[in-house]
Amino acid sequence: MLEAIRRAMSFLRQKQVLHKLGVVISVAVIGIACYVLYHMLRGIDFNEVLEAIKSTEPTQIAMAALFVTAGYFTLTFYDLFAVRAIGHAHVPYRINALAAFTSYSIGHNVGASVFTGGAVRYRIYSAYGLNAIDVAKICFLAGLTFWLGNAAVLGLGISYHPEAAASIDQLPPWLNRALALMIIVGLVGYVVWVWTQPRVVGRGPWTVVLPGGPLTLLQIAIGIVDLGFCALAMYVLVPDEPNLGFVVVAVIFVSATLLGFASHSPGGLGVFDAAMLVGLWQMDREELLGGMLLFRVLYYLSPFVISVILLTFREVIIGARSKRLQQAALKLDPGPAREAAYVRERSDSGA
Repeated sequence: MLEAIRRAMSFLRQKQVLHKLGVVISVAVIGIACYVLYHMLRGIDFNEVLEAIKSTEPTQIAMAALFVTAGYFTLTFYDLFAVRAIGHAHVPYRINALAAFTSYSIGHNVGASVFTGGAVRYRIYSAYGLNAIDVAKICFLAGLTFWLGNAAVLGLGISYHPEAAASIDQLPPWLNRALALMIIVGLVGYVVWVWTQPRVVGRGPWTVVLPGGPLTLLQIAIGIVDLGFCALAMYVLVPDEPNLGFVVVAVIFVSATLLGFASHSPGGLGVFDAAMLVGLWQMDREELLGGMLLFRVLYYLSPFVISVILLTFREVIIGARSKRLQQAALKLDPGPAREAAYVRERSDSGA
């Protein structure tokens, strides 16, 4: 059975069916979201949206910012876990934290996070001897942690409150609960599968040893905590009335996040917003939109600006350090250094 699945996947990869299907799904999700947003935003009074933002209590914004900070702190453990899992324990935690924070905040805003986040990670980790294959493995394991956490949150949340998901997918609650239980069963099955013996995916230098049972439980816990903090940030910013409860908001928030992720649009722009407006239809649209805009500033825009500043300073420091080393080498052995400088000058001038 497993061999048949592998052959089928190999055939699909060769024919690029999976890539084409992914593009179709992304375009379809974005198209539907644009249609929904167009109809949801008709009649919106944007002056009321601004008033809703201005009337938000500073304590609410401070709490949301605190939860966002805690969420990004949890994200650093994605990279810490992945780097340790592939055997590079020499990389210090501060580098894991820098790589995780900057790659996710930039990837969230630019879009195509697999590529943009991977490029940022490579720039940082290559200074510690990691190559492109190592960075690809880190991205894979970090992504696995993300998806395991999402599966756990959605499975538990929807099984407890299936009506929350019904407002987005328009499926009957009993079917949503059945699907949620299937997700939980699949998650338990995966944990048992990796617990029984070491499991390997990939071939040759791309081989990745999947974390065992206890480490997989740790992955799930990291993902749940991360999503929990993000959902709390959104919960603090949405309107107080009607009070739907944290679980409902969390399920809709995670569902909207996954739809935005599937669209590959920067920050899930449009898709995430449409899903939130549809899922929380009971709330005042102007107040909800104001809370979502504040969330975007806190979770997307602010970390993006901080990441750009951090990476800029890092490049300046690396450049200055490299220049000092070149000057030191010139003083110790001026002959070869001057000759190299002369060759570069001749090359630049086209001589």
